[in-house]
Amino acid sequence: MKDLSPDDRPREKLQRHGVTALGDNELVALVLGSGTTGTNALLIANELLKAVGGLHGLTRTTSDDLVRVGGVGPAKAAQVLAALELGRRTLTDPGARIQLRSPRDAATFLMPRFGSRSIEQFGVVLLDAKHRVLRTKVLAVGTSNSTVAEPRDVYREAMFGAAMALVVFHNHPSGDPTPSPDDHDLTRRLLAAGVLMGIELVDHIVLGDGQYCSFKEMGKL
Repeated sequence: MKDLSPDDRPREKLQRHGVTALGDNELVALVLGSGTTGTNALLIANELLKAVGGLHGLTRTTSDDLVRVGGVGPAKAAQVLAALELGRRTLTDPGARIQLRSPRDAATFLMPRFGSRSIEQFGVVLLDAKHRVLRTKVLAVGTSNSTVAEPRDVYREAMFGAAMALVVFHNHPSGDPTPSPDDHDLTRRLLAAGVLMGIELVDHIVLGDGQYCSFKEMGKL
């Protein structure tokens, strides 16, 4: 970025004014680290954000999406995806055990890590008798519009994890958390299996783009 004045270079700007003074494109430029011959990192960052629909769209991209942008190869794509995952993990790893008292608590816990994904993931949050989180695990990874999960997989994980209750979740890559007929059918089968196993199904949360749908809030559990 030698063609930029020192006041406009993201690294120097961060050192003088702090990270909050940087724009989205400047933060992405720092993650990219360098540009290519004839194109600096800031210009590449601008093109990248334009291609994915802004910073929020960046959370839904894959490596294949990123390398389509000029100046972004596999190494730079990996840097961007790693930075995004670190950000997610800082929001979902508080250290102390979280208690999920309501569907909103569950959605707030799950949304940062699983709410913006380009493929569908189905997982389970294992809880103790007081509905405190023991562990979270993805059980199935699907495509851009479907995944496959079975009650036996859910309750096998619950038994191995000594869970007394659980919340299941999956995301809709479309961004719309409205449950499908298959989601309703799976929830009914999970509820029936939970009664037999003596493990409470607390909720089934469907995650969308900044929003969620709870089967408990809908009165289905």
